[in-house]
Amino acid sequence: MAFELERPWALSPQVSLRPERFGALAYHFGTRRLSFLKSPGLLRVVESLAEQPSALAACRSAGVPEAQLPAYERALATLADTDMIRARA
Repeated sequence: MAFELERPWALSPQVSLRPERFGALAYHFGTRRLSFLKSPGLLRVVESLAEQPSALAACRSAGVPEAQLPAYERALATLADTDMIRARA
């Protein structure tokens, strides 16, 4: 499935986030995969996904500048491909 910024997303229930200075570590207990969220801004976006109506709204609420949206969309797509985040109904 292609990543859609306009869809609602949430952190996978099997993922734990550990905030770090650079952003965060994301550990998936099902796949045992470790991912790096390489910025505090991306961490804010991921943490707010479940409360926002879309990934785009989460980006905007986290203060992501419009010019950086493509980079955030790519990062979120990677997290979705590895089941770190999941689409909500």
